[in-house]
Amino acid sequence: MINDDDIALAWYGFADMPAALLYEILQFRQAIFVVEQKSPYEDLDGRDMAARHLLLRAGGSLAGYLRLIPEAAQTRIGRLAVAPSHRRRGIGRWLMAEALAVSRRDFPDLPIAISAQTYLVPFYASFGFTPSSAEYDDAGVPHIDMVRRLP
Repeated sequence: MINDDDIALAWYGFADMPAALLYEILQFRQAIFVVEQKSPYEDLDGRDMAARHLLLRAGGSLAGYLRLIPEAAQTRIGRLAVAPSHRRRGIGRWLMAEALAVSRRDFPDLPIAISAQTYLVPFYASFGFTPSSAEYDDAGVPHIDMVRRLP
């Protein structure tokens, strides 16, 4: 685990991000999802403008990211990514806990949906998500839809 003193969490709306920060986020996502995972998918899906973007910096560098998208019938968490040099240190858990807390606070009546890479089902299940679809191929990467329903 990383020392709390080294961590900075920050939420941004799309309109609040300077161009350099948006570029850093897109470069970060591309490096992980397109290059590392060899998945030529459409990252620019039109949802970033409505999303809230959570950045986690460790020692000043971008170590983790996700986006939270409010929708009419649910909120959606997506694009969870952790830099290779910061994996296995609890950053993914930290990001998910923060996103779930904000979702509960701001959208208490809505379930939370994710499109999970299949190998991460146990990780998301540990947060109360359950499968809501069969496995499917998303740009060459096996995925499954999951939902965290209201208590």
